[in-house]
Amino acid sequence: METIDFEATFTLFIKDQKLNVWHIALLSAILVLGFRQGTKKSIKVSRSKLMALSHIKTLPTYHKYFKELQMMSYIIYKPSYHPGYRSEIDIIGNL
Repeated sequence: METIDFEATFTLFIKDQKLNVWHIALLSAILVLGFRQGTKKSIKVSRSKLMALSHIKTLPTYHKYFKELQMMSYIIYKPSYHPGYRSEIDIIGNL
């Protein structure tokens, strides 16, 4: 299984002036989940886990910055509408 290169990934995030603290917090939470799962492709996520790991407390804030990450092409979100399966995220770019 391919693992995430945290140093290279964070270097890309830090250099992008469009990203603010909430974007970085969400991306960090996604990377932590990917590290725990031992993969960088198809990271299984849940909103509650991402909110807890990123310390985002309100749904509007979470949705705003999560959507912006999708629009800026940092992530590809694959929602699962089945209660027994978690949604997946792919981090895209030069990772």
